[in-house]
Amino acid sequence: MVTITAVVPTIGRSRWLVPCLEALRRQQGPPLELLVVDQALAPLDLPDGLADRVVRPGCNRGFAGGTNFGLALAAGELVATVNDDALVEPGWLAALAAALAADPQAAAAQGVNLALAAPAIADGCGLTWNRWWQAVQVGHGEAAPPAGGPVREVFGVSATAALFRRAALDRVARDGAFFDPRLRTYYEDAELAGRLRAAGFRALLVPGARVRHAGSASVVTASASRGRWRLIYGNRYLAAARLLGGRFWPRLPRMAARDLLDLAAAARRADLPRLAGIAAGWGRALRHLPAFARRGAPALPLEQIEGRRR
Repeated sequence: MVTITAVVPTIGRSRWLVPCLEALRRQQGPPLELLVVDQALAPLDLPDGLADRVVRPGCNRGFAGGTNFGLALAAGELVATVNDDALVEPGWLAALAAALAADPQAAAAQGVNLALAAPAIADGCGLTWNRWWQAVQVGHGEAAPPAGGPVREVFGVSATAALFRRAALDRVARDGAFFDPRLRTYYEDAELAGRLRAAGFRALLVPGARVRHAGSASVVTASASRGRWRLIYGNRYLAAARLLGGRFWPRLPRMAARDLLDLAAAARRADLPRLAGIAAGWGRALRHLPAFARRGAPALPLEQIEGRRR
């Protein structure tokens, strides 16, 4: 049987961390190594035997950098990424592993992520790009699809809870990094999805695999909320520029228009963290765009991207 390593990065703020690890420990099927990347200020005090390994990178590298740190130490032929506020349901791991085994061209698979507070509602069923060139969760806020539905292809998977083929990650890695560490958190999975598709790989949604996701469990202060919006609005431009190549610039006005609508809505609600975060996100994008923008054709034909919009 293939071995699987599940990497769970954390900064120690999620009250769901122990339930997350317990749910992973209860998974049956392929052998599972559970690796926690502890990025908290002080070492975590976890129950004995809950994780096979706990490693500390020495600082908070964000989801991308922390997960990369764990993946570099992972021994599995398949590797799972799991947020510390995601609770996988029984059969999740076996269903994803079976889907990858049945499709050699698939690099990644995810199940249906459900809203923890409302399990009948989907948090996400894969990643796609909308007409505003935002990476969005397919089916977010809609009724969850039935668990007995067929496996289907999606543009990419959300790293909230997903299973990857290690050989595919190795093939598209840049300087040994699987997720781009400069993105830290948000859009790191959408950017990776573009690289995997450009290399000829597929991504799968497996409706029989279910996950309950709390969402933003580490965002507990106004400052953290502002930082979250800064990364979301800034990283969007960076991931789109990497994907679209020379086709990015003609789409920039539409992207900026979407942000201005969000800015106006935040102003009406007096949502100061989001207002400040959007402005800071623009500054972040301006600083980093030269490293992400490139000339030439998109990473893959635009019809392959636009054809998967939902």
